[in-house]
Amino acid sequence: MGTSIYKIIEVVGTSTASWEDAARNAVETSAKTLKDLRVAEIVKLDMTVDEGLVTSYRARVNISFKFHGEG
Repeated sequence: MGTSIYKIIEVVGTSTASWEDAARNAVETSAKTLKDLRVAEIVKLDMTVDEGLVTSYRARVNISFKFHGEG
């Protein structure tokens, strides 16, 4: 059995509806350009506020994907 290497990146997803949608947006948008996504870990949740009202939800997500070397 071979060994595997994984790269971890941090992305921030946003949504006007919920933190769940924000996290989903982060993963699904990342999946459009990255291959072999393995794990997504929500590391921070926050929101933007304007005049006392919540205007958007943000999820900071660490995403790991399998690293494929050259050749």
